[in-house]
Amino acid sequence: MDAIRVAKVDNVVLERPIPPSTKDGVPTRSRQTGTLHLTPHHLIFSPPHDTASTSSEAASTSEIWIPYPTITLLTRLPQSIAGLYPLQIRTRTFGSYVLFFERDRQGGAEDVWQSVKDCAVATSVEQLYAFFYTLSPPPVSRPTAPVTPDPTSNPSPAASGWSTFNPRAEFARQGVGSRTKAWRFTDINRDYAFCPTYPTKLVVPSRISDSTLAYAGKYRSKARIPALTYLHWANHASITRSSQPMVGLKNSRSAQDERLVECIFSSHQSPDTAYATASPSPSPSPSVYGATSTNLIIDARPTANAMANVAVGAGTENMDNYKTGKKAYLGIDNIHVMRNSLKVIAEAITEAESSASGTLDRGLLRKSNWLKHISTLLDGALVIVKNIHLNASHVLIHCSDGWDRTSQLSAMAQICLDPYYRTFDGFKVLVEKDWLAFGHKFLDRSGHLSSEKLFTVTDTPDDDTDDEGGGAQKAAQALFAWGQKQFASSHHLKEISPVFHQFLECVWQVQRQFPERFEFNEEYLLDLYHHLYACQFGTFLFNSERDRRVPDGGKAYVERTVSAWDWFDGVEQSTRHVNSSFDPTLDDRSSRSPDADQGVLMFDPRDVKFWYRLFRRGDEEMNGGKMAAFQASGADLLTVGPGQVDPVSVDGAIENVSAGVNGGEGLSIPSPARSRGPSPKPPSADASPLPANRSLEGVSGKDSFRPFTSTTSAFSMHSKAGDQVTSQSKSPLPFARLSRGNSSGPSGNGIPATGAAGSGGGWNWSQLSTSASSAFGALQGAAREIKSIGQEAIGQIRAEAADGESWARSARDSAPGTGIGEGRPSARGNERTSARSGLRTPSEANPWSVDASTAKAPASIPSGFADPGPRPQTQREPSWTANPWGESATPSSATASLADLTLRSDNSSRVATEQGASGGDKGEQTATKSDNRIVSTTEDKRVEEAALGGDRKAWDPLGAL
Repeated sequence: MDAIRVAKVDNVVLERPIPPSTKDGVPTRSRQTGTLHLTPHHLIFSPPHDTASTSSEAASTSEIWIPYPTITLLTRLPQSIAGLYPLQIRTRTFGSYVLFFERDRQGGAEDVWQSVKDCAVATSVEQLYAFFYTLSPPPVSRPTAPVTPDPTSNPSPAASGWSTFNPRAEFARQGVGSRTKAWRFTDINRDYAFCPTYPTKLVVPSRISDSTLAYAGKYRSKARIPALTYLHWANHASITRSSQPMVGLKNSRSAQDERLVECIFSSHQSPDTAYATASPSPSPSPSVYGATSTNLIIDARPTANAMANVAVGAGTENMDNYKTGKKAYLGIDNIHVMRNSLKVIAEAITEAESSASGTLDRGLLRKSNWLKHISTLLDGALVIVKNIHLNASHVLIHCSDGWDRTSQLSAMAQICLDPYYRTFDGFKVLVEKDWLAFGHKFLDRSGHLSSEKLFTVTDTPDDDTDDEGGGAQKAAQALFAWGQKQFASSHHLKEISPVFHQFLECVWQVQRQFPERFEFNEEYLLDLYHHLYACQFGTFLFNSERDRRVPDGGKAYVERTVSAWDWFDGVEQSTRHVNSSFDPTLDDRSSRSPDADQGVLMFDPRDVKFWYRLFRRGDEEMNGGKMAAFQASGADLLTVGPGQVDPVSVDGAIENVSAGVNGGEGLSIPSPARSRGPSPKPPSADASPLPANRSLEGVSGKDSFRPFTSTTSAFSMHSKAGDQVTSQSKSPLPFARLSRGNSSGPSGNGIPATGAAGSGGGWNWSQLSTSASSAFGALQGAAREIKSIGQEAIGQIRAEAADGESWARSARDSAPGTGIGEGRPSARGNERTSARSGLRTPSEANPWSVDASTAKAPASIPSGFADPGPRPQTQREPSWTANPWGESATPSSATASLADLTLRSDNSSRVATEQGASGGDKGEQTATKSDNRIVSTTEDKRVEEAALGGDRKAWDPLGAL
């Protein structure tokens, strides 16, 4: 209560839009006067109760409760024309309120603004309303199916809602231990020491020991190993989930992780025994399902995001090591893209509410790409449903950490596969299992602790005052407020994202297409969305099961807060949430009617609309015309199998880069059937080439690695029968001389023998996203640094050569291994006998280019670096101011560039020294005279070996020797 400056304010005017009561309606403005109450957790507006004469008026004049955690923006606006002081409130539930106060201070607008700010910005989750709320009266639960109690489970808290999900009971319902013995429970995470973000009870293949799991956990991000979340009732196909593997730039692998995935993908072959062999029986058996295996590893991310994770030590599976399945990229964007997309919708609603006409800008709605994201999620879930139910195969789902997009895809697929999850009890178990137990970060994604940056002031300067002191005071206050905002922590604001919101919206999309297949109605989903942010219950407050159940200096949080399911099971809520059109007979698995689907929903992922009731708008206003059709494009699937080049791998990146270097333009799709064998023969004249480069119009940076939606795409899982893609001939990679430890090509270099040249070879590097471009920029920077080192080495050699006689003398006196100067000037200015005549000089030419392999034999540095061509045999006096690196040692000679210096073997360097540069007179070139001394070839050799210390690489930073 200390943070509340004023607890009650009378005569407050409230303006707000009222959502339309019909689908075709538009919001209406409401203005009423009442009393404002401030509590530690809510802002309550109470209008006069004697003004309501009808039910609709009663609804508009009912009490309005605004929980502080739902506030996304609280702004102090300038004084109105009527002399009132307004405060504008916007909430995460898309509510908009403007409160007008008669006073600014002393119980007015400023005190209310400061009080709400101090109460909303919490430093601990224990300050939220859930730790003060008590449920009264006790809920009346719906009748549930009898479940055998688990004597080994932890005792349930006082509130029964916390015991909604019993892992042993739920997986026993799915058939673990009864229909199949290929799976077992493991207690490796019983104290959350193995993986703090996983539940205590995990289901893994029976043929995998805990020690193998311990090693496999080191290969997965945050030790989130592949674990079972759903076992299909018809064919033993499974849905498992995990985090990304720690592949990195070194292309690391784990035998334990590969074995774990192999056992998952073969768990259906012998369901009657726990320790069957991995290979299927040669004779057909009715108990073996999925004979034509299409096991999938679903990587929910775009390929550009997966490549960016490779640069930080993570990445995606190398399918050459997981030969029992294929991999599919779904191209679902990350949490930051989703947050910005929803922000654009909120801006469109705000502009419509502030405009005089109140018209919603559909251009902004289209710009948000919100329906595109929803359609992509649904399309990915449909791929999983088909692979499980129709192909009788297994699916492993992961994104980066496995708690956002993975939870969305897994939960949506199970809702469509199992009618149990479309009931009240099943939906609660699904949320508890795939969202709460598997560690979705509700606290971070929902932003429950708020931030001071969400509270702003937009005052106008007072032009009527001439008081300079007052202006200085306002400036000081503004500076102080700015400093507070800068030092306020906003890191958790970047973690906010509508992940669970998108899941609820996807459920609503399927519910809209199948209104008779869900026991609950739309009101149930809307109430769930409200309590996601209201912080009234402890269900959606924490980041993991460990945070909820492990005591931190006192009782566990599940014993101190009320579960949301207790409130939803109440009599009043149960009546409102029941779907009157629900028909459970449609899910009868034994039905053989022509339209029977065995309870599996095959929805249309492109039939999506804006959830207009959630956004408090009208259906016609948001979805009228062809609004939804513009964005419902579905997922851009990209599949990779064993032996195919993964665009996220090092081989794929090199191939894509080489395509751009060799003249490839545009964004093209490589053939998925590209093997690592020998180069294919050039296509014949009548062969059908790949289509021309597709237009890049409308392709954003984040979609740069995503293939275009096309029914003829080789990667599309919606391709029509008969579509063919003919591979183009590919030129050899310029990187073919590089060797890698993990060989996969015929030459053992780990790089495909065929490159991607021209338009059909791969993606243009210039089209990469910012993250991938940064990784390539680092490589370019390293190349520039190597070049700089080479130039510095050349400059050092030049400086040593300019030292003349003292340089040669220091070479004789230097100890072995110091690498200090060799060579001395001769009696002739254009001739020089150097002990470094056999030392190679780095070249500016690119040693990795194709031209480098066909270049002519390099030459060594001739004595005096003279031009080997004919020249007059005139004797010159030594000129120490002349450029010794030019064609001649005269002051007028121009300095030769590094490109003029070529390389030659050590044997040819001595020949070049002996041939000379002036008419080929060998007698004059054999030895030079300086200060009546002659340095023989033997002495040169001795000085060279002493200077280099027996290590020719000491002066060779680029590996020229």
